[in-house]
Amino acid sequence: MNSSIIHLDQIRKSYFMGKNELQVLKGVSLDILKNEYVALMGPSGSGKSTLMNILGCLDTPTSGRYVLNGQDVSKMEDNALADVRNKEIGFVFQQFNLLPRLTALENVALPLVYAGMSKKMRTEKAMHVLDMVNLTQRSHHKPNELSGGQSQRVAIARALVNDPALILADEPTGNLDTKTSYEIMSIFGDIHSRGNTVVLVTHEEDIANHARRVVRLRDGVIESDKMNAPVEHIPG
Repeated sequence: MNSSIIHLDQIRKSYFMGKNELQVLKGVSLDILKNEYVALMGPSGSGKSTLMNILGCLDTPTSGRYVLNGQDVSKMEDNALADVRNKEIGFVFQQFNLLPRLTALENVALPLVYAGMSKKMRTEKAMHVLDMVNLTQRSHHKPNELSGGQSQRVAIARALVNDPALILADEPTGNLDTKTSYEIMSIFGDIHSRGNTVVLVTHEEDIANHARRVVRLRDGVIESDKMNAPVEHIPG
């Protein structure tokens, strides 16, 4: 499918404990188009975290097919998957996952070190994405000198710096207060409006309401898949 950035066909995932098979995903088929903004929801045990790991190429399905941006990644070896992750996917996590000894700028530039970019270009690019999340004035601060909201902005900038095909955000507001959560969701709205594809995993309805489409999982299958009315961003 040409305009699908994510194409899942009958994805199944089982874990084995001795001889017992635990089926977590039981045949998930899903298409996410380029520049969509999708929230994945579901109660504990629904399979949403497992699905997130498969979407992020952090895990592979037991069976089924996953095509990411035109590449079949379902049967790739770990090294090839790591390469796809670095090039195609920007991750934003609940815990921020910033390196404490590096400044905001250095944290953001880190993926570009792995990409082999020169220091001058890394700095320019990292400053550009810090500007996109309104944080240039804190570029030389370390994580312990930043608020939770500022740390998450750094993490978002780091996710954007490689120009990934897909932004995957796992409970990105889980550690933030309500006001800061809305500020962060406003940034995701901006990222989406610039043409990025955003997939958000959350258990909070008010956060999911920011997405344009909500896919709900239950017991390892898709329970519903609905479009959302756009949310108005109310300042303050």
